[in-house]
Amino acid sequence: MFAVLEQFPMLFFAVLLVLGALLGQVRLAGATLGPAAVLFVALGLTAWGITQGVQLTVPEVLGTFGLILFTYTVGIISGPNFFGSLRRGWPVMLTTVGCLAVAAVVGGLAGRALGLPTPVIAGTFAGALTNTPALAAAGQAAGDPQLPAVGYSISYLWGVVGMLLATAWALRRGVREPTTASPRLEQRTVRIDRDDRVTVGAVLRERAGAVTVTRVKHLTGPMVVASPDESLGKGDLISVIGPGDDLDSVADELGHTSSVDIIGDRTDLDSNRVTLSVSRFAGHGIAALGLGERFGGHVSRVRRGDIDMIPTADLVLQLGDRLRVVAPREQMSAIRAYLGDSERGFSDINPLGLALGLATGIGVGMIPVPLPTGTFTLGSAAGTLLAGLVFARIGRVGAVPISMSTAAAHALSALGMLVFLAYAGTKAGVLFVAAMSSSLGWKVALLGFAITVVAAAGLLIAGRLQRTDWIQLSGQLGGAQTQPALLAYANTRSGFDNRVSLGYVLVYPAAMVGKIVLAQLLVLLA
Repeated sequence: MFAVLEQFPMLFFAVLLVLGALLGQVRLAGATLGPAAVLFVALGLTAWGITQGVQLTVPEVLGTFGLILFTYTVGIISGPNFFGSLRRGWPVMLTTVGCLAVAAVVGGLAGRALGLPTPVIAGTFAGALTNTPALAAAGQAAGDPQLPAVGYSISYLWGVVGMLLATAWALRRGVREPTTASPRLEQRTVRIDRDDRVTVGAVLRERAGAVTVTRVKHLTGPMVVASPDESLGKGDLISVIGPGDDLDSVADELGHTSSVDIIGDRTDLDSNRVTLSVSRFAGHGIAALGLGERFGGHVSRVRRGDIDMIPTADLVLQLGDRLRVVAPREQMSAIRAYLGDSERGFSDINPLGLALGLATGIGVGMIPVPLPTGTFTLGSAAGTLLAGLVFARIGRVGAVPISMSTAAAHALSALGMLVFLAYAGTKAGVLFVAAMSSSLGWKVALLGFAITVVAAAGLLIAGRLQRTDWIQLSGQLGGAQTQPALLAYANTRSGFDNRVSLGYVLVYPAAMVGKIVLAQLLVLLA
């Protein structure tokens, strides 16, 4: 069997995916590994093959492609929320690098006490924090890649397992913690009791995008779509959408919550969910659709993935967004045709935008960054992550849309992650058996254990001191570890809560750069 798998690497790759999927469904203590199981299956089978004199491999180019596909699409998914969090997220980035630096200091001191060579210490640091670019940097600084590789291969497995346990602990605490996720949107009818008149626009401006008004029913006349200039008088009814607390505020200010159901009255207006599948609208704001001018319509909500959002002025539309449109009944068919309303919007990966994003990210990752000890590059993983964040934010370049639908990005992200985990597991498994049987084995294993524990404990303590909720903190652990398996596990356990991916991308670039620099310093200064 091993001989056949060695001869046909793609068959071996398919077997890894099958066995990983099966193992990922097994429940232990009420939890499953999910896609992360592929990593452990690949490591185990590859190590077993080495003991039988067979070296099983997954092609490196396949693994690299899986990694950049994964990191780019994670950037696409997280980009719309990342830049809004960046202004308050820089302390998190600094403390993440600080925790990694503490782990490096502990590793350097403990490694010297154990009598390990500095290149082995640096490689152990890279493996304990599961960062291959840091391993390459350590090998370059040492002038010999073999010793760092020994430390890396022994400490890598605990680097994944140890931080996985920390992530599971954070997620378990997060289940019991009151949620800090975006509040659920509600829809209510409010009757105006004020004697003075007020416009819809004035109501919206006071709440800065927290609520939207969709319909207005005056005392006389038909129901109309709410426009900013629509004047509201005593006795009028309005339909308002927003979080419950904001709706209470609107009702208190304007009048009271009414039991009259103007939403169910379809005599004049209709409301439909329409999928955006026309590429020329992707990357633009709601105003660019021109629904009010063309059809007398209004977008009351935008659903992206599993999240409903109020359509603010700075919201950039993506293919596959589902728009809740309120408009005159006779215009609804024309609006669906205008926006596309096709399932293609969900699955369109936008090949041109994807290619441009990957090429841009790889190029960014190749740019040399000067250091006192030499130069380093971010690498293709960090480069494509940054490209995905930026491309998702800007949406288009000129007339060319450069993002993709959230559904397509999630699908490609899952595929890329599985491919990379299969490759990473086989790469670690090749050296694992030989490294564990070496004279340095137990010392490196002990050092790697200490580095991972110190890093995990520091990140958990720092996160809670900064009042980061446990769900986002689980993503930050994966980002600080630069480990896709942790993101896969946290996503699966949290039901793909957006806070997980946000935490991951918030610290990933800083952690990547920090570990590359620290690994080189360990070689030169330890």
